[in-house]
Amino acid sequence: MKISLSAVLVLLLATERTVASNWFGTKANLVYNQWHETELERWLSDHNIPYPTPADRKDLENLVKSNWDSKTGQPYNDWSAAQLYSYLQSKGADVKAASASNKDSLVKQVKGYWTESADSASNAYGSVKDWIFDSWTDSQLRAFLDKHGIPVPHPRTRDTLLASARQNYESVAKKTNEHHFYPGSWLYETWSESDLKEYLDERGIPVPQPSTRDKLIASVRRNSRLASLNLKQSNASASSSAKAAQESLSDALLESWSDSRIKEWADANGIKVPQGSKRNELLALARKHRASLVGDGAKSSVSSGFNAATTKAGNEFAKATDNAASTGEDAFNSAIATWSNSRLKAFLDARGVPVPQGGKKDELVKQVRLNRHKATSGYSAWTFDTWTIDNLKKYLSSQNNKAAKKAGATRDDLQKAAQDSYSSASKAGGSSYASVTSYLASSTDAAKDMTFDTWSDSELKAYLDSYGITNYQGSTTNELRAMARRNAQYFRYGTNNPSTTMFAKVRSGAQWVLDQLRIGAASGRKEAEKSADAVKEAGTSATHRAGEAKQRASDRAKEEL
Repeated sequence: MKISLSAVLVLLLATERTVASNWFGTKANLVYNQWHETELERWLSDHNIPYPTPADRKDLENLVKSNWDSKTGQPYNDWSAAQLYSYLQSKGADVKAASASNKDSLVKQVKGYWTESADSASNAYGSVKDWIFDSWTDSQLRAFLDKHGIPVPHPRTRDTLLASARQNYESVAKKTNEHHFYPGSWLYETWSESDLKEYLDERGIPVPQPSTRDKLIASVRRNSRLASLNLKQSNASASSSAKAAQESLSDALLESWSDSRIKEWADANGIKVPQGSKRNELLALARKHRASLVGDGAKSSVSSGFNAATTKAGNEFAKATDNAASTGEDAFNSAIATWSNSRLKAFLDARGVPVPQGGKKDELVKQVRLNRHKATSGYSAWTFDTWTIDNLKKYLSSQNNKAAKKAGATRDDLQKAAQDSYSSASKAGGSSYASVTSYLASSTDAAKDMTFDTWSDSELKAYLDSYGITNYQGSTTNELRAMARRNAQYFRYGTNNPSTTMFAKVRSGAQWVLDQLRIGAASGRKEAEKSADAVKEAGTSATHRAGEAKQRASDRAKEEL
């Protein structure tokens, strides 16, 4: 039988690829092939994968290999229904209440939004330093650099802090005799347990119960990649919106210009205008060379005005939020000073914070203040604190609890029954606890709200009594509701509120800036004409009078923005 040369070459090529694959391994294999045995054990432990002790490197590597794709490319398969639901909400997905209790349905929906593959995760873990610091705060970055004696160029902006941390990451690990491919606790030495818990809280990640420092670090480390991806996506979305607003602003200017003004602007920027061009053609030409108007061209004074406006708006947003935070903390401190000891203890208990045994009120207040930034972690017996009678009955019915049908049961009776039911299921674990958390994840927002709109005066007073607040005599129903809402908000969110999660902060900050820009873009033809005059004068005149006019127009535009 004849064998052609081409067939021989194909056979040799196939053999070569097989040998190469066996010799070098897959992309993922290359990543953890570099890891030290302690790093392999750390990764397995972080992902709750049991491994034999003692174990040789080959056994550990095989365990990592067999779990790598599922844990890095599809980690959502291990999430609880509550985590899946929270992730979908963060993506703006419309999750029906009926499907929220079906974990398979939630997993399927999350899969549609998921972009990280095992291969991309492998590439990322090839250089942890490039992303692991992304979700750190500026103060955490400074503390890390200061601890290791790393100088940071002034001004200490976030970019310089990140650059210094990344550049020195491996040298710090080497200096402390640690491994850097899958870092250990050494990376978080400057973080307090409160910092670790806050990191998880802000991202809707359940705090390990019972929590130890090692468990907290493991949870932060395991979720750092996801936190980096989410933060980049949020920033990209904000950047895209800002760009759209910038283009909207330039459109408003162009539409306000006369044909002669567009031609003058074109001449000033070296853009040739065909003879006899109609208005639509002039506008199309101007848009084509938008860079000269909105940012890429050095001749653009509109760009500098825009950038100044966004910077000013950003600074004003930061100033406003800082002032609000200070005022909020003062109000929080005033409120908890009136709370009863039992409510102060409940605040700590709902956050998994050890309650001082036999602690006096001053000690309890001090502990509550220390944990004021923390929202309640996941679900707890206190989840039912503001549920209505109707929603409490529905929950108890779902758990086949007789209290749901008890005649004459008050809201306090139903709440206690719900809390006892939750506590029993939590201790039992398994399917009992899964049933409870599934119901809570699928419960509607109406069940969790704190409007108190359907509560009677007696129920509102009983709720305020649980805080030790008794100075409500003579108060109207609306005043009682306001007091209940205010204290319930502090109890559930501390000094935070539902819109101050990490990603909400990014979005709201960007929105603040965009709102200011839209005000400027919509300020009308008259103001746009003035800004256009400034552009014209900047490009065609250097006289003192023109300079003054330009400054006045610029000031007006900034004020409007």
